[in-house]
Amino acid sequence: VYDGSTSSAGVPTITTGTLASGDTANFSQHYATATVGTGKTLIPTGSVTDGNAGNNYDVTFVNNTTGVITARAITVTADAKTQVYGEAAKALTYQVTSGSLASGDAFTGSLSRAPGSDVGTYAIGQGTLALNCNYDLTFVGANYVITTRPITVTAVTDTKVYDGSTSSAGVPTITTGT
Repeated sequence: VYDGSTSSAGVPTITTGTLASGDTANFSQHYATATVGTGKTLIPTGSVTDGNAGNNYDVTFVNNTTGVITARAITVTADAKTQVYGEAAKALTYQVTSGSLASGDAFTGSLSRAPGSDVGTYAIGQGTLALNCNYDLTFVGANYVITTRPITVTAVTDTKVYDGSTSSAGVPTITTGT
């Protein structure tokens, strides 16, 4: 699985010849590149501990071109947001809810939401949020909810001469909210 490095957990094997009794192999291997793919080249390195700085052996290293690095799975979940009608829009944010980024890698882009500024529920989508091709990104959306703006309207004191109607010259005022 992609980890941003060329390290390999595999240990090269001796395919021709053998070690003399008491000598030990100190071999490792690494990928030629760190990116996802098949047919990746694995490069063996190392030495033999033989009491003579490895000089008792003529070691030939042979690359292997059957390596595989698979995409790293990561899940991002949008944070649900609530906004009161008429207030400034909230920033869209997300959390990594499964997996992690390899050292040095970062997300690009940003989330998006369905357009609208009236009271209602709007889907938060992946937008342009992305990772490089070494990842298998799964996105879980959420909702952006715009709620009603609470206000209290209070009638003002008014007097008039009886005219048979219920009309008033007073204009009610907003006493709570804006």
